[in-house]
Amino acid sequence: MDIQIGRGKTARRAYGFDEIALVPGARTLDPKLADTRWSIGGIDREIPIIASAMDSVVDVGMAVQLSKLGALGVLNLEGVQTRYADPHPVLDRIASVGATEFVPLMQELYSQPIKPELIEKRIGEIKQQGGIAAVSGTPVAAMKYGQIAAKAGAELFLIQATVVSTAHLSPDTDPSGASVPLDLAKFCEEMPIPVVLGNCVTYDVTMNLLKAGAAGIMVGIGPGAACTSRGVLGVGVPQATAVADCAAARDDFYHQTGTYIPVIADGGLITGGDICKCIACGADAVMIGSPFARAQEAPGRGFHWGMATPSPILPRGTRIRVGTTGTLKQILRGPAQLDDGTHNLLGALQTSMGTLGAKDIKEMQQVEVVIAPSLLTEGKVYQKAQQLGMGK
Repeated sequence: MDIQIGRGKTARRAYGFDEIALVPGARTLDPKLADTRWSIGGIDREIPIIASAMDSVVDVGMAVQLSKLGALGVLNLEGVQTRYADPHPVLDRIASVGATEFVPLMQELYSQPIKPELIEKRIGEIKQQGGIAAVSGTPVAAMKYGQIAAKAGAELFLIQATVVSTAHLSPDTDPSGASVPLDLAKFCEEMPIPVVLGNCVTYDVTMNLLKAGAAGIMVGIGPGAACTSRGVLGVGVPQATAVADCAAARDDFYHQTGTYIPVIADGGLITGGDICKCIACGADAVMIGSPFARAQEAPGRGFHWGMATPSPILPRGTRIRVGTTGTLKQILRGPAQLDDGTHNLLGALQTSMGTLGAKDIKEMQQVEVVIAPSLLTEGKVYQKAQQLGMGK
């Protein structure tokens, strides 16, 4: 039902993960029986969690370790790893600079040109160490470097931007003077490896991207901890509603074609509970950044920053201090040393599935969800109690 904001403008109510809760059903099962496996582009993974293609999160080492732990990491083809032969001094500078100097420094560092030979080198390093080589770029970078990445051995290419659509208007024109749109369908068809498209938040755009040949759909516009797109642009849909809408398009596409394409919720997910709610809303997997940026092995040195931060025109990202809370293995598979839901994300998902009686991801997508806006208030009360030293 639409809600009237004022004369001439109505709006649909949308929900974030803080406003919903999952309802136990008639049965439970041992968490060891919960099957969390999923597949994307022919790549089978035990854990439905992808590490974001952000310079503070994924480098060669992280991509390899995530692969070996049963998850997946994505390397940013437009980041410091492909601009600098030795990115370590660059990452040290990013971690040490003051807040007022941060954006100018990022704009300076990311003005260094991308080197195709470094794209080939990084992908080769991941493959040589037994990792899965998944890479990401904006639509412009995809056109420039997609084939290079594929020839180097990349197994999955993610086209990511604040918003991706099949009806993009470009200032480039054809000989007749007509605007030339970015042809995602042609790109997907010509690439020898699966292509994942995003980001989007609506049923219609998801359906169009699926018809263009996407091997996966990323859902979310600006909800991440290090992204300021919603504040700068005012664009976005709360993730619970966005995931449910896009998952509906996935299901309808499957019924029409017989082809099932996974939906990946990207951004705004911090705890195991967030991940569980996300899958219950219809996602097949999630993409997270800041939880992995807290790993000892992460390249961000205890910091995390947005992908659009270096923009020379309109930066839409920030640097946040996330600290270091444990190893990548502890964060992903445990054992947990923290009780805030940021360690042992796989264990949290398995335990939630056991509590809800969901044997696999498909059944987890069908569990009952209730609207519970009071949870947001309860969370604030809990945080305040912790600050006052009152415990749980």
